[in-house]
Amino acid sequence: MGLLFSFFAVTALVLIVLIGVKAANLHYLFGVIIPYAAFLTFLLGIAYRVLQWGRVPVPFRIPTTAGQEKSFPWVKQNKIDNPSTSLGVIIRMAFEVLLFRSLFRNTKAELRDGPNLSYGSTKWLWLGGLAFHWTFLIILIRHFRLFLEPVPIPIKIMESLDGFFQVGAPVLYLTDLIFLGAVTFLFLRRVIIPQVRYISLAADYFPLFLIGAIGSSGVLMRYFLKTDVVGIKELTMGLITFNPVVPQTIGTIFYIHLFLVSALFAYFPMSKLMHMAGVFLSPTRNLANNNRAVMYVNPWNYPVKVHTYEEYENDFREKMKAAGLPVEKE
Repeated sequence: MGLLFSFFAVTALVLIVLIGVKAANLHYLFGVIIPYAAFLTFLLGIAYRVLQWGRVPVPFRIPTTAGQEKSFPWVKQNKIDNPSTSLGVIIRMAFEVLLFRSLFRNTKAELRDGPNLSYGSTKWLWLGGLAFHWTFLIILIRHFRLFLEPVPIPIKIMESLDGFFQVGAPVLYLTDLIFLGAVTFLFLRRVIIPQVRYISLAADYFPLFLIGAIGSSGVLMRYFLKTDVVGIKELTMGLITFNPVVPQTIGTIFYIHLFLVSALFAYFPMSKLMHMAGVFLSPTRNLANNNRAVMYVNPWNYPVKVHTYEEYENDFREKMKAAGLPVEKE
């Protein structure tokens, strides 16, 4: 149900652009107003979610550990998987954010003949997730050339490295192929594996369909359905300088691509994609495991009025004696 809903939702987004641009000529709406609104929603939504998470009390120091903690001098500590200092936490977070270390260590469990519970590696999931996120980042950075003039040298170098495997013109970017392959892998994994399909919801399928449609429309626009690159550059430079101009030579495929990107930006703060910011605020990752060395005092503690047993007995001593209950003071 969630799969079909997500598919038709993304299809409806594409149809909205086709009707709005081809039939109603709403070029300014889809080229300027919607991108501005989506980007503003993206910024405000992320700020709101981060501030809300930041206000949540952390009453206990609860870092997730996977190695020996700091103990006696002759016991070797695992300073990355069980950090006791801020430097160790930073290194651990770097491994988590850049290399998905916890996903690399992940295992899968399944019942086999017997029945016997067996564990196996999930390195393909780690590799697919790593390829997806890194190619997404590279493609996003590569698109900065549309918003900057002149184009910075680092972006030019990235483009040349990404397109070194040139076959004809235009240049074939390897990240485009890897990105679409990774999205396809992550989607097929949710559909084929019964356990994963059982727990998958529309919130899991919709981002995959949306991101896949963004990648597919971008590939179509670059390699198959030609569009006015100069006009696109003029539009993007107008957006970034708050002096928008909408050239009439831009093809519909670009508006489809731009609208899908805008939908992703607007959807981002309210979706599971917010794990991009949430990982930095997770107390299981961003705290050092130094409970035995440093006393952790909850900063959100407030004075609690208590009723001691002595006060309780003073209030009910006669009734307790009448009921035959023992009392400490006669």
